[in-house]
Amino acid sequence: MLAAGIDVGAVSAKAVILSNGGIAAYSIVVTGEEASIAARLALDEALRLAGITQDDLGQIIATGIGKASVDVASKTKSEVVCLGKGAAWLTPEVRTVIDIGAESSKVLRLNEKGGVEDFASNDKCASGTGIFLQAAAKILEVKLADLGELSLAARSKAPVSGMCAVFAESEIVSHIHSEVPKGDIIAGVHKAIADRVSSVVNRVGPREVVLMCGGVARNLGMVRALEERLGFTLAVPENPEIVAALGAALIAKEALAKGMR
Repeated sequence: MLAAGIDVGAVSAKAVILSNGGIAAYSIVVTGEEASIAARLALDEALRLAGITQDDLGQIIATGIGKASVDVASKTKSEVVCLGKGAAWLTPEVRTVIDIGAESSKVLRLNEKGGVEDFASNDKCASGTGIFLQAAAKILEVKLADLGELSLAARSKAPVSGMCAVFAESEIVSHIHSEVPKGDIIAGVHKAIADRVSSVVNRVGPREVVLMCGGVARNLGMVRALEERLGFTLAVPENPEIVAALGAALIAKEALAKGMR
């Protein structure tokens, strides 16, 4: 029997199906208004890509902020545990995990077995999250996917407050009116987020190897800003959005191996 994990976040739902040989398939869909519908769509797409049906799955575990809405799941697990499990499977030597999600940033410290020793999160302010990047992209009238390239071409970093997203957005508008280049503004936004996230990292106490995951990890400019702020290189998986869903699938697979349903 195969195992699956579903991670329902604020912006997207991810599903991962595991076979004995590794990841059989995965999918990412926009969450929308109904978390349960998004979870179902993500799982259906992963099943289609794997060429199987739900009857072939022996265990499904859900995680993420919308995990309670996933009616196809056998069980639910915390996102922190799933992130640690998925990160350790992808990069066995990882000791610190940085996950920047849509509405919160999490930092985990792992032991040599991939277990979570400690963690901290920033869920009080949007300035350290993906939502802030989306807001900045909208104000600047650029595509979210283009933020990284634009910031890497910047000549300087426009000052942007890292303390409050509302005030930071006002600063962005002020820079636009002052005709500051968009790349410089974006570089300043990345620095502001890096400053906020680095404070969470320091609360946990970073140990290398450090892995960055979440959709924001696809933004190379954000990755470079964090590396500059923290002083070490970050490992980024090929598909950084699916780490928690992968961890949930791994836990489901372990449950199957123990004969649990």
